[in-house]
Amino acid sequence: MGSKLAFGWACLLTSLMVLVTGVRGQIKFFNVMNYGAVADGATENSEAFLKAWKEACEWKGSEMARVLIPNGTYMVSSVRFEGPCKGRIAVAIKGVLKAPANPSKFSTDSWINFRYADHLTVSGGGTLDAQGKVAWAFNDCNKNSNCHTLPTTIRFDFVTNSRIHHLRSIDSKNSHVVVFGCGNVNISHVRISAPADSPNTDGIKIGSSYDITISRSTIGTGDDCIAILSGARNLYISKVFCGPGHGISVGSLGKNDGDNVNGVFVRNCTFRGTSDGVRIKTWATPSLGKASNFIFEDIFMNQVANPIIIDQEYCPYPPCAQQPSLLQISNVTYRNIWGSSSAKVAVTLRCSESRPCKNVTMEKINLAYDGQDGPASSSCSHVNGLSIGHQSPGPCI
Repeated sequence: MGSKLAFGWACLLTSLMVLVTGVRGQIKFFNVMNYGAVADGATENSEAFLKAWKEACEWKGSEMARVLIPNGTYMVSSVRFEGPCKGRIAVAIKGVLKAPANPSKFSTDSWINFRYADHLTVSGGGTLDAQGKVAWAFNDCNKNSNCHTLPTTIRFDFVTNSRIHHLRSIDSKNSHVVVFGCGNVNISHVRISAPADSPNTDGIKIGSSYDITISRSTIGTGDDCIAILSGARNLYISKVFCGPGHGISVGSLGKNDGDNVNGVFVRNCTFRGTSDGVRIKTWATPSLGKASNFIFEDIFMNQVANPIIIDQEYCPYPPCAQQPSLLQISNVTYRNIWGSSSAKVAVTLRCSESRPCKNVTMEKINLAYDGQDGPASSSCSHVNGLSIGHQSPGPCI
């Protein structure tokens, strides 16, 4: 009996060893240290990173290729990781990547760029430090239409069926994360931070992309926590903490004909001390376009200046065109939004006289104002819709 039991345990242990070996064998590592990378915070590592990516991208084995950036601090200038690759590929950033502080060192509009990749994973728990503090002084785009664009920290172009998770981005020179021309991308467990007064440091910016999910992330910046631009459709945002920043914004839209956004779902999010909460903004221009099918629900506002706002007269840098917007906003639902407004007007629905907002629903709104000049109020113009359930401030539609 004892020999049979011992034999059984031996078989079980052998099976477990085979299983573990098999799991480990599913990944083929390409460690940047084997390609000449130096983690001293000063040596330039772009060439080593690109060599590791190239070999991983061309890997034809049965294992998934993974570029490994171990613990340590790596100085790296602009790098473009370009596909398509032979199979699934991952980049595991364990250490800290530092960008050159001087913006003149960049000849492109992004620091780290992934392009034309399918089934890509970027993760690892590491940090992207763009050292933006030196560069912010060069940002004069609020008064110079021909300003030189500072680089985005990490950009994804034409990437599909992919995941970005467990990363930190600090002090971006411009936007932290840009997603353009992508499909079926999941972003989660990211931490993004820059001071409240840092210019144009949007957290995550999405344009011309579909089926994008953002969840379980913390974003604090000097601009929009999440900016949703033309061509975005089917975006799912949940469990995001935003603050400081300008909230979650759709737009600005309407600078060009055909600026369209369709299907944005924002749920279970928290805003603290932001200038805006959930916002849709369009320029007052004659350009045609549509923004439709939005649901904002189960959202907590903590001392937010404009918790709920539609602004179809958006004009951050006057002078602007003085004419009604021709972009049509429709099918917008605000449901179960509560907390506090730092301004007396907690709800602003400023729609276009020539294209009134259609099918706007306000359901269970409870926003308080702690100021001395009475309770919170709401302001509406050119809105068609209805109010359901408890409404504080009192409804204006």
